[in-house]
Amino acid sequence: MNNFGIAALAGALALGACATPMRRDEIVTSGSPCMPVRFDIYFRENEARLTDAAGQAINAAAGVLRTCEVRSVQVLGLADATGASEANLSLSQRRARTVAEALSAAGLPAPAFEVAAAGDAGATTAGGAAEPLRRRTEVVVDARPRR
Repeated sequence: MNNFGIAALAGALALGACATPMRRDEIVTSGSPCMPVRFDIYFRENEARLTDAAGQAINAAAGVLRTCEVRSVQVLGLADATGASEANLSLSQRRARTVAEALSAAGLPAPAFEVAAAGDAGATTAGGAAEPLRRRTEVVVDARPRR
């Protein structure tokens, strides 16, 4: 590290030491897991069946969220750009239903579900490259602490 780098690092550390310390309530959360959350569930190519890891993730999320007031659960199925658009739409619908059913079976309230599918719409980058990470569902849960 050159002298300039050492001086810059020393200056940053000195400024950090002079900063007003944060209050405890600014760095410690309330401890409630009941807040809006977003997570993804991934699938293997051309499959709508949950992997073991996906099932574990769903059960873990539902285990936490069961203690909350769940206002809504949005599940959006997606597919990559491989194959025909109609098949990808059907696949993304099956993925969304699979995740919604698993969340419901794990204890989230079924009446709160909104299930949708986007198929392969938007499944390529601006440069035209395929997006394999589109093999998933996006789950958005609006959860609040129980009153």
